[in-house]
Amino acid sequence: MMHGQLFVFMFLMWVLIIIGGAIAVIILGPISISGFGEFDPLVNSIVKGTIAIGLSIAWILILTKMKNLIFRKTFNY
Repeated sequence: MMHGQLFVFMFLMWVLIIIGGAIAVIILGPISISGFGEFDPLVNSIVKGTIAIGLSIAWILILTKMKNLIFRKTFNY
């Protein structure tokens, strides 16, 4: 029974990784911020980096919650 849950966890982990990559390429890539003069590239990078870090933290929290649910059900504690 644990093997099936572990495979589901691993599958969902890969799905989240693929979705995160797609978001980064399709949505974050084309973002262009202007209006800061010579600092446009810096502001652009800071905004994209902040969004990417936020998505990474969200993915980690989602995977941690899923892992905890699987192990609680498996070990009944």
